[in-house]
Amino acid sequence: SSFACSGLFYHLYKEKKKELIKLKEIPVFRPDQHLATLLKSSPHGRLQYVAVEGLVEADEQPLSSQFVPRCYGVLQKIKVVEHAEYWNSLSKTWSSRPTNRKETNNSVPFSLICPGSYVSDFHVRVQDPLEGSGYFLERVYHRVRRAEEGLVNVVLQGISGERAVAMEESEEMLRVGSNLTVFGEVVLERGHGKVQAPKDGREYLLVPTDYKSFIERHERSADMWKMLTALTGMIGASVLAGVIYDTVGKDDRSK
Repeated sequence: SSFACSGLFYHLYKEKKKELIKLKEIPVFRPDQHLATLLKSSPHGRLQYVAVEGLVEADEQPLSSQFVPRCYGVLQKIKVVEHAEYWNSLSKTWSSRPTNRKETNNSVPFSLICPGSYVSDFHVRVQDPLEGSGYFLERVYHRVRRAEEGLVNVVLQGISGERAVAMEESEEMLRVGSNLTVFGEVVLERGHGKVQAPKDGREYLLVPTDYKSFIERHERSADMWKMLTALTGMIGASVLAGVIYDTVGKDDRSK
């Protein structure tokens, strides 16, 4: 089993290394004049698949957090989930499950800019970010409110076989000023850039960090699989050596 695990971990390590090689082959740019010049000189003002890293800046009035003061963003997701329990007459127990799930999504157009740049400087607008893969929202608020049990609620529980347990509220945002790296197709539009989903089918990916940190995270993952490969391989070799030693020792004693 140790050798089997070692083989599996080695396979995962090789796959992660292949992924890393492909990621490092992708050109990386910042939303600056160098990218603007490159787009102007490229055919049809288009770069098929690149990574653009920068700071998030709202093109319009940013969204305000409903729960956190002075917290602004360009994408916002608010979830409210009511948790309740239902009486199971067969098992004579209460079974819990979420109910009345409500989700609200808000967004404003936004762009990537370089640190210290101004509105008039070159920027790259992010097109249809919700169509991209990757989890790039930050949870800025989370609270679970326990239901209060009064005499009226106890009576209603006995009649309906249902009781409220808790109310869970959470808010996630892509905050103004946060780092974001977008992998996609970049086109020149009205003197500025626009990054969008590639037309060749490659992944439209949004990562809530800079490119260097993104690569380092993948390298740590590859190192982890490499370490597990070596560890399980050594365990398997040690167990096998112990079995062989015991078998040879028994044969010697029998003689």
